[in-house]
Amino acid sequence: MATAVAPRPMSEGDKMVIFASSLGTIFEWYDFYLFGAMSAIIAANFFSALDPSTRNIFVLLAFAAGFAVRPFGALVFGRLGDMIGRKYTFLITILIMGLSTFLVAFLPTYKTAGIIAPIALIALRMLQGLALGGEYGGAATYVAEHAPHDKRGFYTAWIQTTATVGLMLSIVVILVTRTYLGESEFADWGWRIPYAVSGILLGISVWIRLKLNESPAFAKMKSEGKTSKAPLAESFGQWKNAKIVILALFGLTAGQATVWYGGQFYTLFFLQSFLKVDGPTANILIAVSLILGTPFFILFGAWSDKIGRKPIIMAGCLLAALTYFPLFGALTTYANPKLQAAIQKSPVTVVSDAASCNLLLNLTGTTVFTTACDVSRFYLSNAGVNYDLVPQAGMVATVKVGDKSIASYDGKAATAKDDKARFEKEVRAALNEAGYPAKADPIPVGSSNWLMLILVLTILVVYVTMVYGPIAAMLVELFPTRIRYTSMSLPYHIGNGWFGGFLPAIAFTIVAAQGNIYSGLWYPIIIATMTFIVGTLFVKETKDVDIYAND
Repeated sequence: MATAVAPRPMSEGDKMVIFASSLGTIFEWYDFYLFGAMSAIIAANFFSALDPSTRNIFVLLAFAAGFAVRPFGALVFGRLGDMIGRKYTFLITILIMGLSTFLVAFLPTYKTAGIIAPIALIALRMLQGLALGGEYGGAATYVAEHAPHDKRGFYTAWIQTTATVGLMLSIVVILVTRTYLGESEFADWGWRIPYAVSGILLGISVWIRLKLNESPAFAKMKSEGKTSKAPLAESFGQWKNAKIVILALFGLTAGQATVWYGGQFYTLFFLQSFLKVDGPTANILIAVSLILGTPFFILFGAWSDKIGRKPIIMAGCLLAALTYFPLFGALTTYANPKLQAAIQKSPVTVVSDAASCNLLLNLTGTTVFTTACDVSRFYLSNAGVNYDLVPQAGMVATVKVGDKSIASYDGKAATAKDDKARFEKEVRAALNEAGYPAKADPIPVGSSNWLMLILVLTILVVYVTMVYGPIAAMLVELFPTRIRYTSMSLPYHIGNGWFGGFLPAIAFTIVAAQGNIYSGLWYPIIIATMTFIVGTLFVKETKDVDIYAND
């Protein structure tokens, strides 16, 4: 049980601890959003030797590379944090993470350096991800070990809000740079400026962290000679701790991550790629919803100090699983009503012999689709067109748009290049005639559609705050001080790095395979449901534990 602690207000020292610890999260999400928002520009500069559709997949993979190595960073830096201390470890991680973001501004492009350019980009993404694997665990542990017992949820929730600060900062820098330079200059060289600006954030981060002291819990443990000599072996080699790591992954962080990425990053992708909303409008909509939703991080963090962490996190997972389909449907209704009307009035179908229709898995971007069925569906998916597949034995693939039928082509035929051009031209003409808009109409700020979009997006952000606001405190409280950094970092980064980080690529692959623009939502819904079940049944409540305990 917890040690009795007299309530006290947040001191200036507490504020400095929270601010310094949160800077890494700002860096993380600043870089995250830069890469996501400028993915098309990055594709054109670093993967220009590939065709446009393949470029996009390689950019997604470069994006995912940073997430893939996070768990390894959790092991490396988590071990250091439990052996030598919280302060010095996450001073190292901020340096590596910050430099990896800053140096992107100075990378050569494919035109000037060839294959070296994408290799260097991916290497920096991996370094950034590796350092981030140790950053969050250090920040959460450091803040929680400074916080009064009855305010750990409230204190650590401030770290979660800075994720939104990082997103907002990146949006502002991108919009200002884009507006000042114009689209042409921004795409040519101006995209480097937001990365260069991160150098200012890096300098501030390092300067402030150098002023910090070690956390009280670790200092006390070190003075008593009780630090772990082998935190990896203790965390994962002893079943009593390893089972908690497994439960933390499947019963907490996997669902938290998919709700987070589904509610913020995937909504941006959905608005731009499927609903054809222009980039600036989509960014502004997301930014406004983040501003409105951010206070709920603090609300749910503080509330978790009263009623517990678990009920709030589980409720967020359940609400997301139950309402994602209607909420994303509402995004279509208000962002692109012409598209919704066209889908209902003139549905698109691909009629083909089922034997020629394969699973459209193209995660590496190297798969070449050649059957008439596959080339048809691949084109429609890349165009963001919702379609249904209708099997018909012996039928050569045909795309039907309303009452129009367009014959597909054999990708292996000698005339495939000309057939492809003819097919795509006819399909686009049929889509235009059926009322499928090439892009969404402008959405005036303050209009009823704009306000409804803000409402829907803010609801999605509130779900994010429910699962993310209390998570840091709960992960810290699950594990003893001597192995806390290591133990909490691994499930957090497998959850957020793999389950969450790969969400865009996995969801897009599902959409490409199924044809329905909403089918990608099944991935976060299934993971959130799994977390709700596992967490409800097997994860214990933690708000009253003594985090100074070592057993």
